[in-house]
Amino acid sequence: MDKVDDGAPRGKHGESEATNDEVVPELILVLAGDSNSIEKGPRNLLLDHEEQKSEKSFSSKLYGLCGRHICVLNMLDLPNIDLIPSNQEVHAFILLVANGQHSSHYRSGMQWLEKTFGKQCFPYVITVVTHNPHENCENVITDLKAFSSFSEKRYHESKRRMDEIELVALLKNIDVMVSENKPPCYSFMIADTEEDQKGVVTGFFIEDRSGNTTQQQGIFPEENYQEIHQKDVEALFNRLQDRRQHKFSSADFLLISPTLKQINDTPEKMLTQVFLQRLMALDYRARSIPVQPDSSESDSVSDGNSTDDDDDLDALFSTNVDSSQSKQDHVHPMDIQMVVFHCSDSFLKQNMITKLSQCQYALPLLVPDPAAADIESPLWTFRQIKKTWKKTEIRDNSKTVTIKSLPICKAETPLVSFFRLGSLSQSKSQLMNTLINDRHNTFFHRNCPRSTKSRHLMDGVVEIAWYCPAGKDNDSFSDCIGFCNLHGDSLLMEKQREILTEISSVLVVLVPALEKGQESSKVISTLIRSPNPLIVLTADNDCGAVQIKPTKYKVGLKDRSQSDVSKELREITRKILSGSNKSFNLELMSNISGVRVDEDDTVCQNGKSAAMNIVKLIQDMDVSRIKDTFLPCQGQLWHEWCRTNKERFHLRGNIEKEKSQKDQQLIQIRQKQCAASCSELMKSFTDSLMSLEQKDKEYFLKWTQILIDELSSKDLSAILQNYDEKWSEVLTLKKKHDKSDQLKVKQTELEQISQKLQAATFGLEHIFREMSQIYEAHQSLKRQTHCRHTEWVKYPELAADLMISGHPMELMDGDAGHVPLTWISGLLQEVIKKLGDQRVFVLSVLGVQSSGKSTMLNAMFGLQFAVSAGRCTKGAYMQLLKLSEEIKTDFKFDYVLVVDTEGLRALELEGQNTLHHDNELATFVVGLGNMTLINIFGENPAEMQDILQIVVQAFMRMKKVQLSPSCVFVHQNVTDITAAEKNMDGKRRLQEKLDKITQLAAKEEGCEAECFSEVIAFDVQKDVKYFAQLWEGSPPMAPPNPGYSESVQELKSFILSKASESDGIKLSHFSSKIQDLWNALMNENFVFSFKNTQEISMYRKLEVQYGNWTWTLRSEMLTIENRLYPQIEKRKIDKIEISDLSKEINKTYEGINKEIRNYFEKDADKEMLVQWRGRFENKIKDFHEELLTGVKRKLDEVIQQKKACKKLDEKKTDFENKLLQKSKELAHTLRETMKDEEELKMQFDSVWSHWVKELTSDTKPIEDINLEEDQLTVLKDLGFEWNLCHKLKHSKQYKILPETGNYFDYVNLKKYHTINAALKYIGVEPLSHEDQEQIRSFIKNVEQKSLEIIQSKPVETRGFTPTYLHEVAKTVQENVTEFESKIEFTFKKEFRIELLLFVFHQAADWILQSHKTYKDNNDALIYLNSKKNEYFNIFRSFCKGSSSAVVFGEMICEKLKVSAVEAVCNQTAVDLAGELRCNVPAFNGNRLNLEKHVLKDLAEKEDFNKFITYIRDPREQVEEFIREKVKKYMFEENKNKAPQILQKNSDDIQRFIRQTLFEATEKIKTEKGDINMWVKEFSSSLSCKLTVDTISCQNFSDINNFDFLNDEIEKGLQIITKEMKNLSLTEVINNRQKPDEILIDQLCNCCWEQCPFCAAVCINTIKDHSPDKHSVLFHRPGGVKGWDYRDTAELVTDFCTTSVTSDQSFYPSPESEKSIPYKRYQTAGGEYASWSITADGSMLPYWKWFVCRFQKEIEDYYKKKFQDRGEIPSEWRNYSKEEALRSLDEMCSL
Repeated sequence: MDKVDDGAPRGKHGESEATNDEVVPELILVLAGDSNSIEKGPRNLLLDHEEQKSEKSFSSKLYGLCGRHICVLNMLDLPNIDLIPSNQEVHAFILLVANGQHSSHYRSGMQWLEKTFGKQCFPYVITVVTHNPHENCENVITDLKAFSSFSEKRYHESKRRMDEIELVALLKNIDVMVSENKPPCYSFMIADTEEDQKGVVTGFFIEDRSGNTTQQQGIFPEENYQEIHQKDVEALFNRLQDRRQHKFSSADFLLISPTLKQINDTPEKMLTQVFLQRLMALDYRARSIPVQPDSSESDSVSDGNSTDDDDDLDALFSTNVDSSQSKQDHVHPMDIQMVVFHCSDSFLKQNMITKLSQCQYALPLLVPDPAAADIESPLWTFRQIKKTWKKTEIRDNSKTVTIKSLPICKAETPLVSFFRLGSLSQSKSQLMNTLINDRHNTFFHRNCPRSTKSRHLMDGVVEIAWYCPAGKDNDSFSDCIGFCNLHGDSLLMEKQREILTEISSVLVVLVPALEKGQESSKVISTLIRSPNPLIVLTADNDCGAVQIKPTKYKVGLKDRSQSDVSKELREITRKILSGSNKSFNLELMSNISGVRVDEDDTVCQNGKSAAMNIVKLIQDMDVSRIKDTFLPCQGQLWHEWCRTNKERFHLRGNIEKEKSQKDQQLIQIRQKQCAASCSELMKSFTDSLMSLEQKDKEYFLKWTQILIDELSSKDLSAILQNYDEKWSEVLTLKKKHDKSDQLKVKQTELEQISQKLQAATFGLEHIFREMSQIYEAHQSLKRQTHCRHTEWVKYPELAADLMISGHPMELMDGDAGHVPLTWISGLLQEVIKKLGDQRVFVLSVLGVQSSGKSTMLNAMFGLQFAVSAGRCTKGAYMQLLKLSEEIKTDFKFDYVLVVDTEGLRALELEGQNTLHHDNELATFVVGLGNMTLINIFGENPAEMQDILQIVVQAFMRMKKVQLSPSCVFVHQNVTDITAAEKNMDGKRRLQEKLDKITQLAAKEEGCEAECFSEVIAFDVQKDVKYFAQLWEGSPPMAPPNPGYSESVQELKSFILSKASESDGIKLSHFSSKIQDLWNALMNENFVFSFKNTQEISMYRKLEVQYGNWTWTLRSEMLTIENRLYPQIEKRKIDKIEISDLSKEINKTYEGINKEIRNYFEKDADKEMLVQWRGRFENKIKDFHEELLTGVKRKLDEVIQQKKACKKLDEKKTDFENKLLQKSKELAHTLRETMKDEEELKMQFDSVWSHWVKELTSDTKPIEDINLEEDQLTVLKDLGFEWNLCHKLKHSKQYKILPETGNYFDYVNLKKYHTINAALKYIGVEPLSHEDQEQIRSFIKNVEQKSLEIIQSKPVETRGFTPTYLHEVAKTVQENVTEFESKIEFTFKKEFRIELLLFVFHQAADWILQSHKTYKDNNDALIYLNSKKNEYFNIFRSFCKGSSSAVVFGEMICEKLKVSAVEAVCNQTAVDLAGELRCNVPAFNGNRLNLEKHVLKDLAEKEDFNKFITYIRDPREQVEEFIREKVKKYMFEENKNKAPQILQKNSDDIQRFIRQTLFEATEKIKTEKGDINMWVKEFSSSLSCKLTVDTISCQNFSDINNFDFLNDEIEKGLQIITKEMKNLSLTEVINNRQKPDEILIDQLCNCCWEQCPFCAAVCINTIKDHSPDKHSVLFHRPGGVKGWDYRDTAELVTDFCTTSVTSDQSFYPSPESEKSIPYKRYQTAGGEYASWSITADGSMLPYWKWFVCRFQKEIEDYYKKKFQDRGEIPSEWRNYSKEEALRSLDEMCSL
């Protein structure tokens, strides 16, 4: 601030002695406003005297204070225009207003300034609020900001007296304003004309400090009130996150976002989001979020270091000025709330207001539009709020408490409204809080955390809150009361004040003072005259409550405690409301003129209109009858279906017959559902869902739920009240230990009320449940019914859209206790279609009833699962939540699927079914979840016992079926969660309890476990969480505990941390898992019944891959074998090592290993595949080793054969040289005389036998064997009669010994051999089915052992000897003796003979073929005779005069022809096998796929004998099928394919021979070699692919023209190639490599174990698949295998998959005296223990068709009947062959 020269002379008043004319004032100030706002008199430094109206009059007091010439013009009390001096310039207008009357003073003062000087003076106005020393001015700035002309920067507060310090601060503020204004002073001129004397300023001048004056019109734009206010509002929205154009939606907050931090400050731009997130988490501290300081703010703080005292004083003043001007206030918490409100769509607003209500906060009832002058009542946002309270009435000196539970929009309550006139130091909102809840800030007030002086969006807002009594003596009021609060000065909000006056039961008005003439007094006068009860609270009076007139009261506030005022106010209100008074209903807001109601929007009305169409149908009905009338499919019919379906898994008696009856009943129920599925309500509902636009549809669903709830709430309240009363009566009788009938009667009445309550419970979920049942009914019948209602196919899609948008969907019907599998599958399939097969993390929750499960999930994720007292959630619901983009990268899944469940141990389920239901639910939910939250209420271990036992047992079952969910225990309602020692003790006790219960559950489940951590990975230190109690105080008025919200957020963080390590589960897998778990739960034994469909599907795919990998290795090894074989034949290799073969195949093997790694590491289902990785890697390794060993063995045999016939091989060269020489000599002799071909042939034949005899004179020929004679000789040597042996041999019955239906004629019973015939005569079979099967199995085992013995003999290399048969016979006899020692009967000698003949017969083919091979390789005579044609051709060529080169070329071509044909055929066989495997559907899948095609083939042929072969020896039938398929493919279906492959391979061999021929010839020409060298080179090069016989060149030494020889061979090669291409396919498939045998080796190298009950074949592609048990997808009726009921001839029709769920038993063996329950079949040990037979309600129609089609043949074969208990169900006969074949396709698609 500039100072005048301190040395200037001063007058008596301290003024400069210079004349006034010579001094220009530094500041000219105009004082305006109310003169009562400051103290007058000598102590006032601002005014020397009251009449100061000339700039010549300097203030001596101000000059004395600061040494400056300052002119103060006194225009207080707003003088007339004629008193205003003209041509005046002013630096500042000081508008003085008094605290408490600041709004009215400011308004009148600004109006006077505008009228007198024009709006252009506003930038030069500084508002000074004056107050008494102890007054509070906190609300002043908020009130003044309601005026658009007000500027916070031009604002100052001062005491009325204005002492020196305050005046200096004011002058500093004025200096800042002057420095900022351009120009610095305001000049005005009052016109002299009479017309202008009306008080209007017609022009103004601006003068700068230099004295230059210019006239400007309109330099300041005209800004009205709304525009200035709008700027402030816009600035507020911009500071936060302006989303008014693209509003926040519920979807924005139905995301899994980062966990809320409780400590960190929040940037302003994030305030709105954090506010909403905290609010959704039920954290009422959302209104006090710490704000991150702006960087400019923090930077503006200086260190303040200085050394001069004067500088310190200046700094003090300047800092005050700077900070007050530059510092931006924090955003007011209620402005944040209102910005969120204005920036949210209607559904998020509704959710937000619902959460505010749950936090016990006041809710906006009237909201001014920040962008317009409209006032809106957001009625829609209240629609979800429901209030429950207990009304207390005193009648006849007795207290009656009535429970009321209503949607708040329907509640009729008194309304008490508060508003103020002017400004007060007392807080109106704080006073209201003491009336409603003195422990909670229901209404925000100035003393709340984070409150600031400035606010922009709350003035004019009317908030409402309700007081809900708890029915206790300390209730403030006896009934529900609404309280309204108008924010801001109501003098400025006339419309809102009028509305409150109109709708309120009681008005409470706060005024600073009651003085006549004031504007507030006029309002009070009007209210006193109105009939409305009125309570006036005055700040200037300290009197107590005074009744002025009836229902009119006055209460003083001055110097009184708030509690005293609150108490008086409460008593007056009670007194007023005790009489008759008007009530308030929220829906009345739509009738108030001038108020826009949000529900009037078109889109909202569209939804409401559609919902009303539904409600009109039911509004006049008894609520308990609505579901039966309009939703018939889910009531009795659905419950009956569920009951019948469960009964299918617990059958007794004639199982299949009973099961068929149940199946028919299910179909009939579905037919009834279809017939009843056309209700008008469902038609209207689904039509609306399909036709409405998205927004309309959302409103429609909300309105439907709202209107249905409103409809049923009144009836439900009455039923609940009745239930409560009846329950109290029952408890009273129980306490008295009343054993009379009265207790039973009351309990019966209570049960009836409970049933009525269940019937009356009706909501949107029941409509969706009806949709699910309509869909299931139609889908199960697989046809459109005659009903016109055919939109059911679209239902899953409609539900999927809703689920994706965030609606919870029912997973388990809580009323029926059943999962609608077809509906859930269809729903999830549609979700997959829309989203893709996304990965989800499934989070489920378990806990006792009313333990806060749903509340916890809602707070954690902002969900809206139903929460209320009692069994609120019925069944289980699922809700899909997407991960937000900011955390998505940290997880391997995209969504979290939350599963909320009903409470365990519910009162209304009390009884024998409770435990079963809870076990079922727990197992289901635990199995579904990747993680399960175990919610425990309180700390009492006794109360935890039941829930823990259920949970531990569920986890134990999961472990047994190889599911590994994780769990977290949540202790809710823990009193002191901060006490670490207490928590540690609680965890220790929980651990002990879990371990103890684990031991009990282990006994129950039949397994061993000592501690809980053996069942599931569990860390008691980390996996147990403690929660504070939910409420701060007692409901219904208690707000949620912030500590609870913190605990929820910590748990959420922990869950997400654990989830980040999980791969989640695909939606398709989740769908399958639901099916698997539920189907298993339908059976009593969950573990034996569980079938993981998704794992089975993955395993099947893996089997296909395994087949591809093994085929790649096998085909490569066949190529290697074909390459090595010729070299062994040529004796180039005489030893094969495994390491050599390994090197050959190593490249392919490494490639396969790489493929395997990629498959297990990169496949989309790698997390499921990983469990089999090690096993399959080992299997491939084993297969690789087996291949190497197998090929080595085959090649070793070839080597051994070559060694065995070495003697002959050594003679071959000599033989051939001699034969060649003899042929050549004979030809020279006859060349001239013999011309005719026939003569040459005759001549050659005549000498050939002589040559052969001469050459083999010293060699003994190998004789043929007489195998039949040898067999009979062996039998005779064993002591069997010759005649009997001869008779049985010629009967040929022995050939079908394993297929014999009944072995009775072959045995003697040890105990009853004398009555065998008698038993047979009376029709009783002494041998049981088990006996028959045991004998049949024994025969197979003996056959297998015998073949192993005979095939181990070196017949191919050394020939056959009868000793081998003797050895086999001895082994067979030993086996029979051993077998007889274990059974109750002995075999007749006829059986022993036939068994030996059967074994000999089975070995005969192999023996004969092996001996033939031996003879062919070692008999010189055979060898020479095989060469006859070759040497005749040589002889003929020589006779024709051919040269040596020509003859030699022909001879080589002859040898090449044999070798080339063999090579081409072998390669063609391998290629054909590969082609067949790719193109024949039966061969290109896994074991199950092959099984399907075999069964189809059998059905199409309808040959019973083939069926029996398949049943008795499936491998034999499968091998026959493969051979037939190969022939059919080659000779019928693809005639051209094999010739194409043959032609290609012929061309390849031709090219190879030509290339070899060219290279050998060129090398010999280069090196000038002879014919011997050429032959050696040529033979050596060919040996890698061809087996060429030894080429002797002893008689061709004269050949030296190798080009000519090359040409001759080329000519012969063309002929060979042509012949190869014309080979018949029969020749191809009869070579060393055969395509059918290659495929048999590939496809039949699997498991062939058969089910001990029905003979179904294990479908595992891997032969040794340990530790996996044998399994088959579908089993057969036991009668197919010949099973009968013991001691009867009744064949069994039961499927073993049904039997294992029944209560029946079986005998594991004929000798067994003790039966085993089917449910525990594995305990029978042996083959039973190695099988996993999954209880399955669905059975293959194929075998039902087979039994009916071949009933007579089966009965004849087994000599038993399908009768009595084994009678074939009539429904089976309805299956056609086409249905049977179709069922096979369905089997493979499952």
